[in-house]
Amino acid sequence: MRAFQIDETDGLRCEVVEVPTPHRGDGEVLVAVQWSGVNYKDAMVAEAGSRVRRASRLIGGVDAAGVVVASDDPDLPDGTTVAVHGGVLGVARDGGFAQYVSAPRAWISPLPAGLSSHDAMAMGTAGLAAMASVLALEDRGTLDGEILVTGASGGVGSIAVSLLAARGHQAVASTGSASAAEWLRTRGASRVIGRDDVADRPDRVLGTPQWAGAIDCVGGTTLANILRSLRYGAAVAASGLVAGAELATTVYPFITRNVALLGIDVVEAPPEVRGRLWRELATTVARIDLAALVERTIGLADLAGTLDDLRAGAVRGRVLVDPAAH
Repeated sequence: MRAFQIDETDGLRCEVVEVPTPHRGDGEVLVAVQWSGVNYKDAMVAEAGSRVRRASRLIGGVDAAGVVVASDDPDLPDGTTVAVHGGVLGVARDGGFAQYVSAPRAWISPLPAGLSSHDAMAMGTAGLAAMASVLALEDRGTLDGEILVTGASGGVGSIAVSLLAARGHQAVASTGSASAAEWLRTRGASRVIGRDDVADRPDRVLGTPQWAGAIDCVGGTTLANILRSLRYGAAVAASGLVAGAELATTVYPFITRNVALLGIDVVEAPPEVRGRLWRELATTVARIDLAALVERTIGLADLAGTLDDLRAGAVRGRVLVDPAAH
């Protein structure tokens, strides 16, 4: 089969190779990949000296979707349309940038009726994180007002904007790319602000209470500024750290405004959580222009250049990979 392999056994090589179809281990499911998606994590895995990748040689791709071709699980018969994601897929073991992928049952999610493998990857891991963020805020129950989304021109952020709008919420998109403003408005943003506009009254312990909730895909100082500017009882769902892993803040937002910091992870989420996320996505996508979320569709041979674009911030929205394309 054809696959996109990352090999740093003797210098870094990222290239399309012919490799055997993966062997299905005990408790694993073999899936014929129809689509995979490109995530920022994939770009980190494919870097020289990557701190994310845990093997010197592997097939990349942290998510994929396709059809089961071999399974011992009666709940996953051959022909079932599934998504494959989570765990160490594409990080410590071969991932979804290939024509076939084998993975443990816990990483396999049957897709709800009406949600195709293409639609699933138009959302992908980014869409799962966005949906998890939206649900965390909805479960908190304080969304009467503007919901800030930071890093809004990226994968998680842009989908979060669309999901919020589709579910009747007011999404305010924050981005460092001025050229993305109109694109974000067409995604459903009620207004668009600059990256620096998130900071408010830096001379005070607390900023003006502005946001009924927030989805933060950036971290660092941006997350600290959000916490200072949440309304009483509001929450921020945080899933990103591109601006840094350190969080310099005080306890004031938590004890004087009763705000919450909700961590979002879908990599290790249990099957019941993944199932809920896919079901919620399936009921929401009918109100979203999925095609507009996908910037480009590529073949395996185009992956190296696309990962470079992603690192350079030159990708807006989702990139889908067709492993059968030449």
